[in-house]
Amino acid sequence: MATVFNEEESEIAMVYENLHGDSARSHCGKDRKVSAVQPGMKLYRLVAVSFGLLCLLQVALNISLHLSLYSSYCTALEIVKKNLSDCDNKTLDMEASIETLTEERDELKKKLSDFDYYSQQGWVYFSGSFYYVSEIKKTWNNSRYDCLKRGADLLIVNTKEKQEFLHHLQRRIWIGLTDREIEGTWKWVDGSPLKTSYWATDEPNSYESTDEDCGDTKFFTEKNSWNDSPCEYLLPWTCEKKKNSSSLTQQPKAEI
Repeated sequence: MATVFNEEESEIAMVYENLHGDSARSHCGKDRKVSAVQPGMKLYRLVAVSFGLLCLLQVALNISLHLSLYSSYCTALEIVKKNLSDCDNKTLDMEASIETLTEERDELKKKLSDFDYYSQQGWVYFSGSFYYVSEIKKTWNNSRYDCLKRGADLLIVNTKEKQEFLHHLQRRIWIGLTDREIEGTWKWVDGSPLKTSYWATDEPNSYESTDEDCGDTKFFTEKNSWNDSPCEYLLPWTCEKKKNSSSLTQQPKAEI
């Protein structure tokens, strides 16, 4: 009986051990399955977050690129506009320069033409005007009449350079100076008053109470050469014609 009981106890112990081992193995397998699942879930989440960040970064890069391209486009457009504006300004400046050069060319051609014409007529050019020195003698009034017919007038000596020009002529001639309207009030033929004068010593003097109402260069060897003489004297004269000008005064009647 004792033997049978021991055998039964041994079988019960073996069954218990088997059951206990299966339970332990089942429990350990479950733990391993759970442990295996948890790292996989973490990796999936990490990949998803990384992908999302990459998408956001891509969007940010696209926006930045578009902004950069737009800024570059605007800058390039401003440069083009500025260049076009500068080009228009340069074109206008060039057109103005061409117009100025054309006018200067035409003026020079006219000057050359005038110079050639007046030179052939016996005129000389000095300091912006043409001068005609007569070879014959006339009264002051007829001398002026001759000048006016030539589109000129008797010489007005209103600068130091013109007085030097007269001095170099070394001739006694009529000039466009008179006080016939008001005695002692000398005026030029264009009506302007006498301001700077080159009267010789003690001139004008109306010598011996004579009406000496017209100016000439009696003392031509001196720097101050002017003299007053009767307008009926017969003397050579000098006409002055300014460039591009016609007679500025009404022609007086010629004396008979």
